[in-house]
Amino acid sequence: MNDDQGGEPALSRGLAGYVRAVAAAVGVPPEAASFEVSDTATAYLGLAARWSGRPGDDLMLIWSERHGWAVAVETDPGEAPMVLAYFTDADAVPEPAAVARFVAGVVTGEEPGSSSPVVPARTGRAELAARLARYT
Repeated sequence: MNDDQGGEPALSRGLAGYVRAVAAAVGVPPEAASFEVSDTATAYLGLAARWSGRPGDDLMLIWSERHGWAVAVETDPGEAPMVLAYFTDADAVPEPAAVARFVAGVVTGEEPGSSSPVVPARTGRAELAARLARYT
């Protein structure tokens, strides 16, 4: 898992810990997870599970501070991912166990999620870092 060495170390440390906690809850090894803090904080977790609609393609769990969590089908590098479902919780930092239930439900077809992002309440970077601090 990479760590951002940029100008927002508290946010990077908190996001690193949060991504590790979500990865553990979902069953993703640390080397299949990454994050970045730039103009938007984002995270990526490569999932081992497959989706019946595209069994030959890998799935991923992606997060952004603007759109929250989503399960998507990996596409070619130049293409946007095909989002299967967005997590319906408007919390930008839901509990890792809730994210794991969401992922399991999407993969099995039991959780439809949302077809469009449920935009988390807009929080500033300092507040986001404070909310993520418990994961450091």
